[in-house]
Amino acid sequence: MYIIIPSYEPDQRLIKLIQDITNKISDASMLVINDGSGVGYDTYFHEAERLGATVLTHEINKGKGAALKTAFTYIQDHGEADNYMVTVDSDGQHLIKDIVRVARVGQTQADKIVLGARAFVGKVPARSKFGNKVTAGLFGLVTGEKITDTQTGLRGLSASMIPWLLTLEGDRFEYEFNMLLEAHNAGYGLSEVPIETVYLEENKSSHFRPIQDSIRIYAPFLKFSGTAMTAALVDAILLFVFMAITKNLLVSVVLARVLSAALQCFLNANLVFKKTDTPLKSIIRYAMLVVVILTCNYLLIQGLVNVGIGLVIAKLITEISLFILSYRVQKTVVFA
Repeated sequence: MYIIIPSYEPDQRLIKLIQDITNKISDASMLVINDGSGVGYDTYFHEAERLGATVLTHEINKGKGAALKTAFTYIQDHGEADNYMVTVDSDGQHLIKDIVRVARVGQTQADKIVLGARAFVGKVPARSKFGNKVTAGLFGLVTGEKITDTQTGLRGLSASMIPWLLTLEGDRFEYEFNMLLEAHNAGYGLSEVPIETVYLEENKSSHFRPIQDSIRIYAPFLKFSGTAMTAALVDAILLFVFMAITKNLLVSVVLARVLSAALQCFLNANLVFKKTDTPLKSIIRYAMLVVVILTCNYLLIQGLVNVGIGLVIAKLITEISLFILSYRVQKTVVFA
């Protein structure tokens, strides 16, 4: 079994973690990734090597995702496909008993990503609790899967997943979120193991950057929103252009909608879901989805208005619901 420990500017807690793993998991091979910490932290990494860990070094800080990929590449080159991996944070947030539990459960579920799920009770920093609730809620809306802790760094993974893991986008904290988003399409399930929530000194050791890293995590949804707004703007412009040319409202509406939908299909395929070849099947599926969405749009608004909901609120509820539905269907069906 491999225990993977990405580490940036560690302290004595890294050494304590390695000692605990050595004492409690006899079959563990430890990989510590020095993610460009600088010479001032060499003492900790030398001590980690003395305690039996293999240290892999980035000359500059590349991010947690890049550190994990470095470890996966090392295991792919030196390990065995039937081996098992557990990723662990180096800042003392994961108790050895929970690391053992995730490892043992995961070894019986090779087709699943096993997550050490924190309960977020007790003294938890507000930013950590809020951030996880937002990402967990968003994850549930767009995938239909209920995961309570999308940001946990304690994860169990089969080494057979490595070829797929190395294809995932992201070099920083967004990498772990992308792993969960793409798991279903890759044929992997998600499983949670309850663990204790441990935050030391209000989580001051965390290197998570609230603005930059949040943008990276939410990038797929931001891109999807951006292509939708771009298509809406193009649709409006084309409507006026075709009206000026044809003087026919129906023709103008249809032409504008077809061309704006084609643009959105192209943008989603290439920028959001990275289906760069855009085969004919995807185009046909997208066209069918557009028809279904338009039909649902009319029926849902009409139904909400008929039960006494105002038109503005009905429109807002409809657009949000169909936006989420459209993302989910495009990700899992249209561009899968």
